[in-house]
Amino acid sequence: MKVPYINLAAQHIPIMSELLAEVESVLKTGQFILGKTVADFEKKFAEICGANYAIGVANGTDALVLALKVAGIEAGDEVITAPNSFLASASSIALAGAIPVFADVRDDFNIDPEQIKKLIGPKTKAIMPVHLTGRPADMDAIMDIANAHNLIVIEDAAQAVGASYGNKKVGSIGHLACFSLHPLKNLSAAGDGGVITTNNQLYYEKLMIMRNHGLKNRDECVYWSLNSRLDAMQAALLNVKLKYLANWTDRRRNLAAIYQDRIKDLVKVPMDSNKEKAVYHTFIIQTEFRDELQEYLLAKDIESKVHYPIPIHFQEAAKQLAYQKGDFPVTEAQVGKILSLPVYPELSDEQVHYVCDTIIEFFKNKI
Repeated sequence: MKVPYINLAAQHIPIMSELLAEVESVLKTGQFILGKTVADFEKKFAEICGANYAIGVANGTDALVLALKVAGIEAGDEVITAPNSFLASASSIALAGAIPVFADVRDDFNIDPEQIKKLIGPKTKAIMPVHLTGRPADMDAIMDIANAHNLIVIEDAAQAVGASYGNKKVGSIGHLACFSLHPLKNLSAAGDGGVITTNNQLYYEKLMIMRNHGLKNRDECVYWSLNSRLDAMQAALLNVKLKYLANWTDRRRNLAAIYQDRIKDLVKVPMDSNKEKAVYHTFIIQTEFRDELQEYLLAKDIESKVHYPIPIHFQEAAKQLAYQKGDFPVTEAQVGKILSLPVYPELSDEQVHYVCDTIIEFFKNKI
């Protein structure tokens, strides 16, 4: 049996007629940049996040850069984030002119609030927790720290649309939150896209201008800013997909439950805490036999990935930050153990049980 790590086409087949109808509608209107289709999407997206406002932008990285800029982050400021995320978490801070400062993570791959506390200094202006793998970071502790030190919190929620922390949705807890609509994300465009959410009206009003060259109208520019608008065509497709997101999320959680039940005694598996409802953008196990297991799975036609094999502080681009091996022991220990298993909604139960059977078979052979 073949189990691909991802199958992007499979999601579109059952809803193809709806998607094509929306594409045709946009083509007929001729409104390709912003407009009603984008506004409709933004309204619906804000609702599912429990936020007052949503601003569609060109991609998740732009979302982070714009959020940092609207929050007043400037050259020389420090922003605390995690070293085990995708590069954009740190690169966006650098692109905003600030300095990324890394805090190590917990077993759940999310930033450790106790480590954040140790790093706060006179240049610290913001915290960027990353809800990695679709599991919410410890937002109560992070918001308490931020409030105590008058810091801005920008949620990097690229992988966590629909996730909950306590009685709040990810995207409504920090001062701002940023989402990616990349084709690999749980809610995906047919290309790039991103969203910023906030409950702050002033941020919202500024971001609506900042995403469009800083223009307050067709002819008057009030900020130097980016051209970072969500296309109407992408918004049209996303409006269709939003109707299915809750079901797709439930399916991811059901598949995760199969993995959790069947292989938890063989490898370390992610498990929801009492406060969280994870959306399992990725399902990352940990094992000392990672490389051997990945080879064994591939020999059985099961694809898997490593997210991410090189921590950000080891990247060439981060050399000037002068971090050393051993600075983030939890992150560095996890890197050699992590393995992402297939967990997208279109997988069958049979395929996931086959993955579990193969992992069980691998460990029987190790004994």
